[in-house]
Order: sequence, then structure tokens, then C-alpha cells
Amino acid sequence: MGTLQGVLVYSIDINATTPKVPHDWMRELIKDNAEQWGAFREILLAYRHILKAETGRFNQDSGQTEGAPIIQQIIGCDWDNETDKVNGYMKYGNNGEDFITFDRDTKTWITLDAQAAAIKKEWDQNEARNADWEVIITTECPTWLKISLTNGKSYLTRKDLPSVSLLQRTPSSPVTCHATGFYPESALIFWRRDGEEIHEGVDLGNILPNHDESFQMSVDLEVSSISPEDWRRYDCVFQLSGVQNGIVTELKKDAIKTNFRKKLDTLSVVSIAVIATMAVVIVIIAAALGSIAIKKKNDRDILERSSTPPSDTISL
Repeated sequence: MGTLQGVLVYSIDINATTPKVPHDWMRELIKDNAEQWGAFREILLAYRHILKAETGRFNQDSGQTEGAPIIQQIIGCDWDNETDKVNGYMKYGNNGEDFITFDRDTKTWITLDAQAAAIKKEWDQNEARNADWEVIITTECPTWLKISLTNGKSYLTRKDLPSVSLLQRTPSSPVTCHATGFYPESALIFWRRDGEEIHEGVDLGNILPNHDESFQMSVDLEVSSISPEDWRRYDCVFQLSGVQNGIVTELKKDAIKTNFRKKLDTLSVVSIAVIATMAVVIVIIAAALGSIAIKKKNDRDILERSSTPPSDTISL
């Protein structure tokens, strides 16, 4: 997968030969740089075989014998458009753990796991390969980065403000100020009291990605110790990088979204239904008992009549 400022710009499935490119501006870039992209695509498709071999090798050296071994490789670069400074990097992960990384200044490898020592020794001796890596992360990657930023500038530099909501699970739960749908991810969200940012009783969540490449984040405020008349002193502020005015949401009970009332209503309906059902069952039982009582009385009367001699019969 290739990402640019957190945006997925291409992906290649191991069973496919054609990359998936979700954005028009990236497709235009590929079209205008067809020869370079073709060579890059072939490298990606061929490199999967190298990764497969390295997966076995990494796990052999680390003693991994069970489970599905997974190797992750990240190649990337950062570019400061003001100073033109470039920082390239390449690192490997082994089953989710940092394993080994490339030092572009010395063109050698740095172990991030003691079990990578044997691989470092082998790779340090491959000077030609290391020289190629140095060119890739200091020259080729920044070239593609600058071209991509130019082509995707309007999309990548957009400012999308979020929708902000106040959420609460139960009346005694913290109130969550939730912002979703913003871009870029450089944003702040916090609670204030009387216009001043507060930290006590506040729990800040992480910035999370949405499926549409926007982001979401939230911050909780413990309200159990806040008196109802003091709620008006609190508000939630969301600020997006590059946007002067933030979004201020006042803490109001009638603005809070919750499923608690719906649950209560559902429970009430269920309770009424249960009570009504029990009443019907009680009526049925009462009717049945009444029927049994009448039947027993009728049977007793019949027995009494059959055991009493007729009045015109003489007993000797």
C-alpha cells in the first residue's frame, strides 16, 4: 500500500497485477509518468517474493515455529517544503514487533531486536544493496512525494470541518464530546470551564480514521460532581489546524444524545406487555379453577342424590 499524508493512494493485491488507485489525481499522475510507474509497479510485484523469503528467514533466526509469521516493511520519506530537507527511512517489523532498520547515513543496519543480529551482519556486508536502498529513500521517494503533492494538492490541502455531538450512555456516565468527519488529522478537542481549558475529570481519546479517509476523535467530561446550575459554565471546543475559528459546543442536557431514554421506553413497553400477559394468564387460571370447582360441586351433588334412599322406600 502507498499512503500520502495518511491518504491511501494505491494498493496492490498479491494475486493481482493491476494496482487499485482510488483517486483521480493519482491516476492522472500515473498516466503522466507511465514509464516510471511501470518500473515501480514491476518492483512491487517482484518484491513480494523477496518478502516471502525474508519472512521465513526472520522467523528462523527469531525461533518462531508456530503461528503465521508476518513481515512488515515500511519505506517512506518526509519532505520539508520550506527548507527542502528530506528524511528517508526504511524499517522492518517481525510479527508486529520492531526488528531492524536502515541507517541511511552509514548505509548499515541497526538491530531493534537482539534476534536480528545475524541478519544485520549479513546485510551490512551487502554494500551494493545498501547503496540502492540509500538512493531509494533519499532520491526516488522524495521525487515521487513532491510530484504526488503537486498533483493532489487540492485534495490533500482541503479543510473539512466535522460534525460535533454530545453523547452519554446513562445519566451518571461521563459526557462525550465527539467530532467526526474532519480532515486533516491535525486537530485539537478539549473541554473548557468559564472559557479556560480544563484537565481534571477529562479523558482525551485518540484520533481514529474513518472509512472515507476523514478522522474522528472524542473527549470525555466527568459530570457526576458538577451541579446542574453549573453546566452552563462548560463547553467543548474543536480546533482544526489551519482553520481560524473553532467549533464550540455548550454543555446542555437537551443537546445530549443518548440511548438511555429509548432503553427505558423499551423496558416500559416490555413491562406492560409482561403485566398484560400475566393478567391474561391469571384470568385463564381463575376461569379454569372456577370451572373445576363447579364440576366438583356438580359431581358431589350427583353422588349425594345417588346415595340417599327415595322417600317412598321402606327399610327393614
